Amino acid sequence: MVEIKILGSGCPNCKRLQQFAASAAEHVREEQDGFDYEIEKITDPGQFLEYGLLSTPGLVINGKLVSSGRIPSEEEIMPWLLDALAA
Repeated sequence: MVEIKILGSGCPNCKRLQQFAASAAEHVREEQDGFDYEIEKITDPGQFLEYGLLSTPGLVINGKLVSSGRIPSEEEIMPWLLDALAA
């Protein structure tokens, strides 16, 4: 199971990142048998620092901050998900 966390206040950019991450995960699921994931939204600023996030939105995959302060594309997120699956 790949754990995906969206860190942010719930602003439009955070929602957009969540949509991109979900879409990327669905694409990976279509390509990889057995790929399972869970998306969690974290809005508590106190938890942001646990991941080293200084600017939102943030994307955490399996406990690792992979993006902060921007919205990566679905194409950018997919390899991160595949790496997490392989780990």
